Amino acid sequence: MEPGSAPGGVAAVAAEIKGRRENEVWYLKISKLALAFAIIHSKPPGKSCKEYTEHLAKTVSERDFGWKSKVEVLEAEVLRLRQELLLNKICPRFCLENGEPDASAETLLDQECINPVSYSSQLEDSGCDVSNDYAFDSLGIASDFHQSEHNVDTSKCLLERLPPLSLCSTSKEKSLTAPVQFLQHLLEIRKLSEEGILQAEFTELEHDSFTIRNSVSQLLDGLTVFYNSPKFPVSDFFTEAVSVLISFITNNKLSNHVLKNCFKKLEEFKKNLIQIILRNSSVNRFQALHAVSHTLVLLGRNNILRNSLISLLLSEVRKFAEQLLQAQQIQAMYDITQYENIFPLCMILEQLLQNETEESNVSSTDYDGEEKTKFLENLDQIILCLSDEFPLFSLFLWRVSVLLNSAQIQID
Repeated sequence: MEPGSAPGGVAAVAAEIKGRRENEVWYLKISKLALAFAIIHSKPPGKSCKEYTEHLAKTVSERDFGWKSKVEVLEAEVLRLRQELLLNKICPRFCLENGEPDASAETLLDQECINPVSYSSQLEDSGCDVSNDYAFDSLGIASDFHQSEHNVDTSKCLLERLPPLSLCSTSKEKSLTAPVQFLQHLLEIRKLSEEGILQAEFTELEHDSFTIRNSVSQLLDGLTVFYNSPKFPVSDFFTEAVSVLISFITNNKLSNHVLKNCFKKLEEFKKNLIQIILRNSSVNRFQALHAVSHTLVLLGRNNILRNSLISLLLSEVRKFAEQLLQAQQIQAMYDITQYENIFPLCMILEQLLQNETEESNVSSTDYDGEEKTKFLENLDQIILCLSDEFPLFSLFLWRVSVLLNSAQIQID
């Protein structure tokens, strides 16, 4: 290329791009004009152009909605097939170490290993009584989780011959069936492989992050929808769904696959749960708040999730304390509902920090974290100013500060 020819080439390309854009704009204007003429000419008598246009738009929108529903069903079917394919790659059904079905293994596989707990007592009042330590058990969540742990530790029959993974539908419960069963299968196969009953190749999880990511995402989205508008008494299925999710996240051999592929989704899930607690303004909201709070505490059993969860909670509590102090200083009204809702977050935060101090294998003990520094900054002055009018909240702030100073934890 001769010297000086490059600028001319650039100018030519720029002119060509500009010409294409002008043509596209002109074509769009002509298309809109042609559509307007077509609507005017085809307009039935007795209807204005505006009414006929709105009618056409509604008709097209309904057709789009129908196609979207079909696409969602097909996507769910594709995910279900991918789940079954991945499970078969990890552990072909009844494939034992010797290559032949063993009678004892067949017996184990045929037995029914998970007996859903029947929850006889559900809260029937407004949910305002939180004086006992079994508030979460009334929703069935805590008791079911501990029962699931007991079953994993003591039961010999760990893998039943389960039906094919269910196709998702518009129902809340049915939309979660496939991801719950998929994660349940993985947990059961992992346990059987550890006991030497089955051969399983879990490296396949590394090669198919799509299925793991979409299964967990589907489960988290379904739980978020449920927590936004929970129905009481709580269905046993949602209790089981929470238990399966927590068991999978806390399983040392499987959780890395979830954290690696679904960490952002889990972070979004935690943020959503925190906002559900803060924004809930219904009169009989305390049952739902306890259910969400307990799920957050269970998520905090994972060290990685716990550190980020503590960071989120510290940020929300600090912001509210500053807003409350500002409202007090200018004698302004404050949101009493949000004031009531901040206490579940304080209790979650306190419990997670206590778990940190009780564990011997605390990671990165020399790192305080940005949120911890922000929280402790001017905290003594905030507590002093709020203590007369808001003694309970001030007490929680002080207790959290004591735990933060006694437990050197890593908070991002």
